[in-house]
Parts: sequence; structure tokens; C-alpha cells
Amino acid sequence: MKLSSLFVRWRPLALGCVIAVMTIGIVQMTSAADTPAPTSAPATAPAAVAAPPSMGFTDVPDPTKPEQKPDPSGIDFAGSLYAPNGFLAGWSTGGTKGDPNVNDGSDWKPFGYDEKGNPAKPTVDSLVPLIAHSYYSANFTWALVAGFLVMFMQAGFALVETGLCRAKNAAHVMSMNFLVYALGMTGFFICGYAFMCGGANASGGAVIGGPGGLGGIPVMKSWLIHIGDWGILGGQGFFLSGATYNASAVVWFLFMMVFMDTTATIPTGALAERWSFKSFFIFSLFIGGVLYPTYGCWVWGGGWLAQMGQKLGWGHGGVDYAGSSVVHLQGGAIALITAILLGPRIGKYDENGKPKPILGHNIPMVILGTFILAFGWFGFNAGSSLASSDSRVGVVAVNTMLASASGALGSCLYMWMRFGKPDPSMMCNGMLAGLVAITAPCAFVAPWAAFLIGGISGVIVIWAVFFFERIGIDDPVGAISVHGVNGLWGILALGLFADGTYGAGVNGVGFNTYMGVAGKGVTGLFYGDAKQFLAECVMGLACISWNVIAAGVIFFVLGKVLGTNRVPPEIEIAGLDIPEMGAPGYPEYIESMAPENVPASQISDAKARIPQLAHM
Repeated sequence: MKLSSLFVRWRPLALGCVIAVMTIGIVQMTSAADTPAPTSAPATAPAAVAAPPSMGFTDVPDPTKPEQKPDPSGIDFAGSLYAPNGFLAGWSTGGTKGDPNVNDGSDWKPFGYDEKGNPAKPTVDSLVPLIAHSYYSANFTWALVAGFLVMFMQAGFALVETGLCRAKNAAHVMSMNFLVYALGMTGFFICGYAFMCGGANASGGAVIGGPGGLGGIPVMKSWLIHIGDWGILGGQGFFLSGATYNASAVVWFLFMMVFMDTTATIPTGALAERWSFKSFFIFSLFIGGVLYPTYGCWVWGGGWLAQMGQKLGWGHGGVDYAGSSVVHLQGGAIALITAILLGPRIGKYDENGKPKPILGHNIPMVILGTFILAFGWFGFNAGSSLASSDSRVGVVAVNTMLASASGALGSCLYMWMRFGKPDPSMMCNGMLAGLVAITAPCAFVAPWAAFLIGGISGVIVIWAVFFFERIGIDDPVGAISVHGVNGLWGILALGLFADGTYGAGVNGVGFNTYMGVAGKGVTGLFYGDAKQFLAECVMGLACISWNVIAAGVIFFVLGKVLGTNRVPPEIEIAGLDIPEMGAPGYPEYIESMAPENVPASQISDAKARIPQLAHM
């Protein structure tokens, strides 16, 4: 009996998994609510807690009433925004007794009164909590808004990928781009965030810490796997439960989650027009839960690549400001190995193995999607500061913009001079390639270098597209070239062009001085630090190796379990929309073909040319 027969009814299996996850959450909430109260009073009654001042509002939370559950972030929704929150430690509450940190129940005044009844002058002790609260509140807001921009990039990816594919598969491609958001997020919520960020503050010889703009996230402090002091996999934050049900930890989760979803959507373009929706469904969970978080831990979660600076003296260790490798190279490497395993589309290569063009059905859709992505990339790169207080944000945004422009110009001019026409789809891929390449070095290079990096990427992406096509790797949207090749170029460019003007203290290196210069930051080969370039090379090798091996094994095993990762040839020829999704993308002007009406000669010809179809 074939193992695939066990999964004929895969939908109940998927539904069962969802129900199991929901049940776990309900049990946790129920157990928390059912915790019994103490049966006897304590020997010493606790001191009474004064209620916060009303400021004229009658519904301000009262900490003396245990049935009230204040928001853990410390936000006072009931009272005025200018009123202190009695539940938030550190607020300077004021009062009439002159002590700004004691609330005596009177109407709140900024700094209270002195013993003579005159308004008290502010003190350091009274100002620090107010300033700190404003600082972190602004950073939280900045990180969240930037995350919202990155989430909207999913719409851009959906438009680009769907427009570059044929109309008969539009609903299928668009649906993958839609559902990958939910699938990747589910995997990341269950275990991905814990694997990636759970060890950021774990004890050891080279603690990196979480993002300073969010307070360092001290609750993330446990390794699941480590070798001595070298971090491999985090172990805190599963289901965002326990200590990670925390104001700053959930902000970091949201930002890291939308980055992960960019990685997860890259293979949907490279495998478009022949990938089974069942295989896509399951594999996307693994991207969010295992593949992306593991390498993400090594670079952004305080893991071994980030520790190379402290422990080996290799520059500042593995540095990737906004994800050329963590997001894009990972997605490109996953797309590469899965595209090889899945095989090319029917009709992509002739009987002699020569590639033939398969045109996308909607170039305006592609261009619109590219503009959406370019807009969202400001959240991607500038938002990676995770701090509106970081004065480098403006440089990051300008470098991002310049690289996108030079990438589009580079690809346009190259195609124009080489083939006589600029090619709109290549212009779009050139802009995206420039954005991918500048993502890692955007905070560490001068604007002229950003423009150069983007221009080079605009040419590299064209070379890569034609290269992969010639060697038999079919990538309908150029995702491997845009994200994989230029993600690698991005971290190498950081190792070359970083000028040392920013990044002092990154990964715990050079807080005061670096290379004998006070305040010197991340420095590349062209500015005297060859070891930083070495660290970036090691990053690239580790990223490609991990994702090609791990993703390849998972995808191969998944294909064996399901019977295949690919749709049957008759469905691919007829179009995936109705057989796979049950609805056509364009019912009014695309005449759908039933799979059973596909001529047998076309099916046998496809099986003869594509090994992955031979057993179907």
C-alpha cells in the first residue's frame, strides 16, 4: 500500500491540526482562570495600594480591585493620556505631599508640591521614568507601523508573481500568496519565534541581547540548543506564552513575523504553475516554524554567527541590518533547491533542452506590485532600526531609495543595449534586486555606495535569470535571481563598503573604540577590516548550506509522503485554477479546459521530457 494513500483525505488532517492548536490555547486560558485563590489570609496583610487619581474619570482602573485586569503594556485606556497609569511601574504619580513617586489620592500634578504648598521642581528621579516611557512608546509605535508596511508588501508579492504567470493559473498563484501569510505566521507563532529569538539574552560568554530600542527584551533568555557558549537555537517564546506575554516581546514578534513571511512567499513564485496546493500548505508551515527561524537565530537571535565578533575577533560578527541573508538569501536558497526537485514547467524546454519563453499575462499588475514593494521596503529597512530615536533612520531610507532607482536603471540600460528593448519585467526585477542588495548594508554605507550596489544588482539579476534558465532551473518570476543571488551580493557588499560611521557596539563589539578609533562602527574590507568581509562570507555559506540541505530534505520527504509535490500533467496543461482551487481567476474572458480533455499525446510528451512527471 502506498504511503500517499494515507493522505488522500489531507483536509481533515489539516483541520485536526488547527483544532489541536486552538485546544492548547483554550486549555492554557482555562487553567489560568481556574487557579484557586488562597484559602487563608496571609499572616501579615499587605499594605493597601492607593487608587490612581481620577482626573475627572470614574472608570480609571483601581489596583485595589483584583478582578480588574490592566493591560500589561501599561496603557491607560480609561483615563486621560496625560494621567499616569497606576498599574505601570515607574510612572511619576505626584500628589500633595511633595514626593513625586507617591500617590496620595489627590488630583495628579506633574511633580507634586513641596512642604510649603508650592509646586515642586522636577528632579532626576521624577523625570527619568517619564522620559523613558516616552522613548519606548515612540519606538514601539515606530516598530509596529514599520511592521504594518512590511505586511502590506505581501500584496506587492502577490501582484508581481501573479502577473508574471499565465492567466489560467492566476487564482492559484494569488491564493498561495494569500494563504502563506497565515501558514507562515502559524508556524512562527507555535515555535518559530522561540527558536529564533528565545536565546537573545541567554547567559554565556557572548550575550548579544535583543533590540535596544525595545528595551533589550530581557525575557528572551533561554537556549534550547547550544554548544558551550555558542547559541544554536532559542528556547523561549512558544505560543507567546509565559514570560513572553510581554509588551516588548510581542512587538518584536510582529516585526520578525512579517519578515519571515517575506521569506515564505519567495518559493511560491519560483514553484508557481506546477506546485500542488497540498504540498505548499504543509511546506509553508515548516518555513515559518523551522527553516527561517534557525538561521534567523544565528544572526538576529544572538546565535553563533552574531557571536563571531566577540569570540573570534572577526569584525562585528555576522551583520545583516535588515535581512539580505536572513530574509532574501534564505528564501532564494529554499526556492533553488525546491525548484530543482520539482522540475520545470511543461513547455519551458523544447526537445533539445533549449529554454522557451513563457510570458506573464499582466505586466501592469507586475509594475503596480513592484511599486507597492518599493514603498513597503521603507518599513523593511528603516523599520529595522526598531527605534524612531535612531538618528541613522534617514540615511537608511535614502540609501534604500537610491539603490532601488539604480537597480531599475541598471537592468533597463543593460537590456536596452544588449537586446534593443528595455523589457518592463526586467526593469521591475532590477528595482527589486537593488532593494534586496541594499537591505543588509543600508545603515553602514554612504549614499554613493548604495547607488553603486543597486546598479550592480540590476545587472547581476539579469545574468542570474539567464544562467538558471540555461542550466534547466525553471523560475517563472526570477525569485532565485532577485532574492537569492542579490541577497548574497548584499551581505558581501556590506563586507566591502561599510565605512565605519555607524554600528559601534553591534553584536557586542566596539562599544567605545574599534580598530583604535573611538566610535568606529561596522567596517568593511575597503575601509581596512578584512575580517568583517570574512564574517559575511561565512554567513553566506552557512545560509545557503542550511537552507539547501534542510529545505531539500523536508521537501523530498514531503513529496514521498504525499506521493508528489507536483500537480499531474493534465492539470498543469489545463490550468491549476479550477482543479486545485475550485474557481477561475478570470471567469469572464478565460475559457477553462477540463483536465480530462487534455490530449493524451500532450500528457505522454510531458512525461517523456520531465522526469518528475514520469511516475504520474
